[in-house]
Amino acid sequence: MGWRFYDADDYHSLENKKKMAEGVPLNDKDRIPWLCALHGVLRREESLRQAAVLACSALKKMYRRVLVSGPSAIEGNQPEQSEEAELKILFVHLDGPFNIIASRLEKRDHFMPPELLKSQFDTLEPPSTPENFVTVSLEKSVPEIVLEIESTIFQG
Repeated sequence: MGWRFYDADDYHSLENKKKMAEGVPLNDKDRIPWLCALHGVLRREESLRQAAVLACSALKKMYRRVLVSGPSAIEGNQPEQSEEAELKILFVHLDGPFNIIASRLEKRDHFMPPELLKSQFDTLEPPSTPENFVTVSLEKSVPEIVLEIESTIFQG
């Protein structure tokens, strides 16, 4: 599609990577600066009128709000002075049973050990209305998953 691709894992701090490598799940305090940095990446792409794909485990509704609105989405934070418009983001919720995701994670060379997957399932708040999202089953083939996502994007 000619879109830029970003892997959110590339934006984790060294402290976060070390924590996960040691088998310690991240908490909100660990994730918020990371999500704010990702919002900045998406904001920059929007300012360049460049569409982008961000692979990110935005597990909670609040995390997705930070990606859309930036730091002003954090509870208790005052709106930013710039009053920038929210980013238009389609969240793709790749949904699948624990065993399928675990088997895929075990095949990856990654700083997060497979043992942390349960903590991610425990933290997960699947997207819901009024969030802009599509849920796609991981039990489909990769070409079917891509086709479903592309179809959703191009249908508007």
